[in-house]
Amino acid sequence: MSRFSKWQRPLATFLTGALTLGVGLVAPSSVRASSHSDAPLSKLDPQTNLTDVYTFIRTRPSGERVLVCEVSVRPFSEPGDGVLYDAFASDARYSIHITNPVTGAELQRYDFQFSPVSSAGGAYKNLDTILRYGRGTAVGAIQDVGDARQNFTQTYSITRVVGSTSTKLNSTPLMVPPYNTGLATPFYNDANGRAVSGATSRAALDKYTFQTTYDLPAVGSGTGGGNTVFCGAREDGFYADTPGIFDLLNSRILDNNGTLADGLGQDGKGVDGFKGFNVLHYSIVIPLTDLPSFSYTAAFSAGMANGVGVYASVSRPRITLLSSTGDPTPSGPFVQVNRLGNPLFNEVLVAMRDKDRYNRTAPTGDATFDTYALNPEVAVLINTVYGTSFATSGRVDLKAVYIPDVIRVDTTTERARVAGAAGFNRLGFIGGDTLTKSNGQTIPGGWPNGRRLGDDVVDIALTAVASGPSYSTVTVVGDNIAANDQVYNQTFPYAATPHSGLRNSKDSGPNVGL
Repeated sequence: MSRFSKWQRPLATFLTGALTLGVGLVAPSSVRASSHSDAPLSKLDPQTNLTDVYTFIRTRPSGERVLVCEVSVRPFSEPGDGVLYDAFASDARYSIHITNPVTGAELQRYDFQFSPVSSAGGAYKNLDTILRYGRGTAVGAIQDVGDARQNFTQTYSITRVVGSTSTKLNSTPLMVPPYNTGLATPFYNDANGRAVSGATSRAALDKYTFQTTYDLPAVGSGTGGGNTVFCGAREDGFYADTPGIFDLLNSRILDNNGTLADGLGQDGKGVDGFKGFNVLHYSIVIPLTDLPSFSYTAAFSAGMANGVGVYASVSRPRITLLSSTGDPTPSGPFVQVNRLGNPLFNEVLVAMRDKDRYNRTAPTGDATFDTYALNPEVAVLINTVYGTSFATSGRVDLKAVYIPDVIRVDTTTERARVAGAAGFNRLGFIGGDTLTKSNGQTIPGGWPNGRRLGDDVVDIALTAVASGPSYSTVTVVGDNIAANDQVYNQTFPYAATPHSGLRNSKDSGPNVGL
């Protein structure tokens, strides 16, 4: 008998008939996670290192159904990293791709490009100060984005690419809000300089985020109500005990209270390796009337679905000429240096020999990586360390999720429930959180049907590794992280308010509670 067998949970009718998998799943009480250090070369280029892709169906106040796409980049952004703080790379192209969910072939691409950050780029009001987010042409806390007190303001533009046709979506530069330095950016924070989040409506967003959430008019071939966009720093919404997982599956990820009788990695009170950090974030809302729809087979035997695939990429110019007398000069076509679709694929499944190659390729070629889904090394490691007997080959269930590596979204469903709203469950379909399709069938309410902020993708993925490919017995496995350290918004942008440089959840010392 394996050391875990007595905690394996037989299949039951947890979903109460809402989702037909041929079986039901028994889940514990509430736990979540993606790709922060996925490849050797990406580790050396943090401004292009994608961390998470989120995409799900919502409705606008007008009733228009839309696809939300939010992407995080630049892992482990330190909130207190003054004097400069983080900004988007001005020589990079940050992209969101809409694809055929079966082949991964690109159908549409949305490119975000940002203004220069160097002192020669014209983004500063005052070059005779050490301050970036203060002491522009006036002294004091920033009252409005880009005001006289804000020294540096980054802007961006968005281009939609469909085949050989490129359409610029904005007619004037769009602003990135200031970084959350603390009391100098008071509208992000409470009186003590700690970030406040959890907005339930556009009007409830902090002032800086509200001012930089743009509704763009429909242009070109768009037939819907136009796109809504936001770019700026956000709280890192991914949480997991990654330090424990990569310490050869340290036992604390499964048990931190002395007993496994309450589940595997379901105790809570775990170590969140991302607590207190920020990310950079680019995002767009796309009317469903602007998107195609394709039939595909949903993962985990959820039946036929109709929708699109989504992934993100970052590219840099082929050539960068360095100079001892001026700023670097980029030239040549863009070359992809990072990509991300589903959480955890490159970071946890793809072997070291192929991690950088994965980042340079497109999803249409992902058949060359299918061995990593079919024969997951993480199952081998778990078996070796803990004496389990999880299936290590023939994992067609994982291949259905990860190959090609795009997040598949059924666009025929009702709107997804978001974290903090009634009915949301971090375990998605395992926890009974499902969505009804237009034909009356049900499908998972979260990942792998899209991905919402708050979806516990680490627990869902580990449970799949432990239970597939037959799922005759489902073993719920997690990492003991029960919640994010910040509350997500329930409106676009759904990613939470960025942590304050002055005070955040990594603080220690006598002033930590102030």
